Amino acid sequence: MRQVYGILGWPVAHSRSPAMQEAAFRALGIDAVYVPFPVRPERLADAVAGLRALGIAGANVTLPHKEAVIALLDEVEPDARAIGAVNTIVRSGDRLLGANTDAPGLVRALAEAGFEPKGTRAVVLGAGGAARAAVVGLARAGAALVTVAARRLDRAEALAEELAPVSGGTALAAADLARLGEAFAQADLVVQATSATLEGRAEAEAFAASLPLDALPAQATVNDLVYEPRETAVLRRARARGLCTVDGLGMLLHQGAIAFERWTGRDAPLAAMRTTLVR
Repeated sequence: MRQVYGILGWPVAHSRSPAMQEAAFRALGIDAVYVPFPVRPERLADAVAGLRALGIAGANVTLPHKEAVIALLDEVEPDARAIGAVNTIVRSGDRLLGANTDAPGLVRALAEAGFEPKGTRAVVLGAGGAARAAVVGLARAGAALVTVAARRLDRAEALAEELAPVSGGTALAAADLARLGEAFAQADLVVQATSATLEGRAEAEAFAASLPLDALPAQATVNDLVYEPRETAVLRRARARGLCTVDGLGMLLHQGAIAFERWTGRDAPLAAMRTTLVR
């Protein structure tokens, strides 16, 4: 019997997940389809009830539903609750489990690029959902220190304080986005987790120019979680400095691969999924 998976969002037509996940199903000969479900915010509860009633095998969740969906699920994994967002729903019988695959997806993407977070010092730019996932992922991977930097220092401090209970042995610190020289000078990794470098953003170049990339050690890695464009203004400047760079497509790929593995119990066909994303 063909299984149905999907993604809940509003809007959702732009999502790359349907093409990526269907490529994975085809590669492994799994009889399944993956459908974009456009769900207005006020109809989210109805949509989740529909997942149950229709026997949908699993789902992803994207903006603006990642936070609101938490209250509608039977169980939410600790990391997803700490991040405050669910991007993957795993079905177990009649129960719906909420997970967040962004955090481990980031770690896998970095590992694929040759960067292992254990024992390193990282700076995460931003204090929103993507930054929260990055902090949790790096802490779970054993980073020694993660510094959260935001335009408003109070937001960075609040995020670091809130995530301290789940950080394990990782020290969390906060910094002002306008004063990063010292943090960058000691950093092994910078994760750009704001929306400033998105395609079409007028401030992208000025934002990149404001970062003290020259202060980074020569062996540092710079990762931008934005994947449209793949080479953001930050990555372009980092590459010009000779630094190792990791674009946002890696996290998109690996968070989807982890969701696929959670749903099917099989290793994700990364080559097929990557080819589809790039295309």
